[in-house]
Amino acid sequence: MQITRQADYAVRAIMYLAKQGSDKRAATSHIAEKQDIPLSFLAKIIAQLSVAGLLQTMRGARGGVALARDPDEISLLEVVEAIDGPIQLNECVNGSYQCSIVDCPVHDIWVDAQEDLVGRLRATTFGQLLNGR
Repeated sequence: MQITRQADYAVRAIMYLAKQGSDKRAATSHIAEKQDIPLSFLAKIIAQLSVAGLLQTMRGARGGVALARDPDEISLLEVVEAIDGPIQLNECVNGSYQCSIVDCPVHDIWVDAQEDLVGRLRATTFGQLLNGR
């Protein structure tokens, strides 16, 4: 499994803003330049993160992008899912999927692996990452 490039860029943008301080704003163009993200791509990502309640955007001369919450309150899971949607390692981990293999020996492994990954991402905040976790 690999997260999308868009989710990776979103994590980089949130991390950059977290390093600036929770009350600081940055221009989208500045973030794009510093994080080596195509500006048009970042603009779409910023919009998605804003809709998810992770970023605040302000227009005008004193505008820019800022974290909507403290870095300790933003998890890696929130950022990835804001961009990629819910993490799903395999179709069968969704309770409504009907697998054609009865008593599949791999099903429980997929479920456990997904729970481990989601739990790890949920437990990791940008505040922790800033402090070298």
